Amino acid sequence: MSTPGAPTAARTPLEVLSRVFGYDAFRGPQQEVVEHVCAGGDALVLMPTGGGKSLCYQVPALVRPGTGVVVSPLIALMQDQVDALRNLGVRAGFLNSTQNPDERRDTERAFLGGELDLLYLAPERLRVPSTLSLLDRGTIALFAIDEAHCVAQWGHDFRPDYLMLSDLHRRWPDVPRIALTATATEHTRTEIAQRLDLTNAKHVVASFDRPNIQYRIAPKNEPRKQLLELIRTEHPGDAGIVYCLSRKSVEQTAEFLAAQGIPALPYHAGLDAGVRARNQSRFLREEGVVMCATIAFGMGIDKPDVRFVAHLDLPKSVEGYYQETGRAGRDGLPSTAWLAYGLADVVQQRKMIDESEGDLAHRRRLAQHLDAMLALCETVECRRTQLLNYFGQRSEACGNCDTCLTPAESWDGTVPAQKVLSTVWRLKHERNQSFGAGQIVDILVGKRTPKVEQSGHDSLSTFGIGTELGEVEWRGVVRQLLARGLLAVGGAYQTLEMTPESSAVLKGDRQVMLRKDPERTRTRRSSRSSAPVADLAPEAQPVFERLRAWRGATAKEQGVPAYVVFHDATLRAVAALAPTSLDQLGTVSGVGENKLTKYGDGVLAAVAGDAG
Repeated sequence: MSTPGAPTAARTPLEVLSRVFGYDAFRGPQQEVVEHVCAGGDALVLMPTGGGKSLCYQVPALVRPGTGVVVSPLIALMQDQVDALRNLGVRAGFLNSTQNPDERRDTERAFLGGELDLLYLAPERLRVPSTLSLLDRGTIALFAIDEAHCVAQWGHDFRPDYLMLSDLHRRWPDVPRIALTATATEHTRTEIAQRLDLTNAKHVVASFDRPNIQYRIAPKNEPRKQLLELIRTEHPGDAGIVYCLSRKSVEQTAEFLAAQGIPALPYHAGLDAGVRARNQSRFLREEGVVMCATIAFGMGIDKPDVRFVAHLDLPKSVEGYYQETGRAGRDGLPSTAWLAYGLADVVQQRKMIDESEGDLAHRRRLAQHLDAMLALCETVECRRTQLLNYFGQRSEACGNCDTCLTPAESWDGTVPAQKVLSTVWRLKHERNQSFGAGQIVDILVGKRTPKVEQSGHDSLSTFGIGTELGEVEWRGVVRQLLARGLLAVGGAYQTLEMTPESSAVLKGDRQVMLRKDPERTRTRRSSRSSAPVADLAPEAQPVFERLRAWRGATAKEQGVPAYVVFHDATLRAVAALAPTSLDQLGTVSGVGENKLTKYGDGVLAAVAGDAG
């Protein structure tokens, strides 16, 4: 179990960091946390995925005398974690249900003999009296509680076994504890501190921002085909994770991608354990594998080169969404978080909440989680700003999300909202009927389907009054009314119903501003020019300055930040290439079809020195 001659208890944290892990300096608040725990203090640490949480307990475990005991729910990954540490010369082991008695005895013997620097335990092991007795007989350097959000009952990944971890302090009062998580709102953070008896611990909250991740939410339209286009045009040959709500959808998506030549594998709790283990192993060890999974997959996955995380169904909470998208780009290189979102998602999630077990308070809490997620989807502002604000962090517009790169428009949808609500009201009060979104839209656009005619809905006063919008646009209106609580889903057939807030809209007392879904454009990122973006040739420098001046004037005219028009990197690439045609300009990274149409002539004029 041990590695002879392994570097134990080096003199200082920096010495350990350099000698064992090969880094010259700590990042962000790592040093503050490490020094505090090394000195025997307790800590509650919130850092984004890829922010270096593990070093916050691994380094102190090597500095302090004894063995660092890490409590982790990730049984399936413990072997990989231990193997990675051993590869660094760290003496690491684990105790969990996957071991046979001989393996367990070897690990216990190494722990008691002082031959382990780190010992990983599943939380349920602490229910076993023999495990507690074992820990009593050894020397413990610290307790690290990984994935600490699992203790929060209102969190997105609650694990009952975590509730007993408050006993650690009572049984071993002199052993420092460090709890770590990648996501937690202030409410969840407070719950973690209370349940783990860490209210007096040092609380360290790093920035939640992952600037290398580009957040994008697309209107759902044949999502598997949209996903395929994303992979082929932007991430060919890249590793990625695709999250689906149901096991069936996971398997169908993996089969679809595989049939298109994409190496895709399924992962969900209903698969045989051996199949799950093999698929997970292939994803971690092979290049370019796409894992299609339910949210049962991903926590603790330490694969640094996941280039995209895609959601084909709406996540239930912003915390879950952030945790899942954070599995992309752990190496800090550009990565994509892409979500396909549509009307059916809202209907499905609302229905699941209504049918969920638990009392009214529980359902309200679920609804609050969903409302925050819907607000993120429907915003016309910077998505990153809204995402970080959810975690209590203020920021400026990022310039690297879809709403910054292609600003979404808002429009006064009060009259269309009234037409939808009036149709729902008339069906209920004039016909004692209720229908789903499809029938409402057919009535509004005046579509004489057999269902409309058989029901006599072509005689409603609202029949055909919505021809100013197309069917897709009307579904967008219904989706946003549902998202804002101005419509509700009811009954076994997911029909639309009025809410207490609907009447103010119908009476004209409340304006309804809606988000205009951007038109879908093909992305051509993979064929972009690799023109230099840093050092410019002397002849390109004045071109770059002219482009900056043009960008500044354009941004001022549109009332947007300059980077919303184009990033500096794009302008540098344009200056270096000096294009003379729209086709040439279209090959530059950062120039999409929409921006080519919108700004192309102005850019070419600035390059030529003709911009006035």
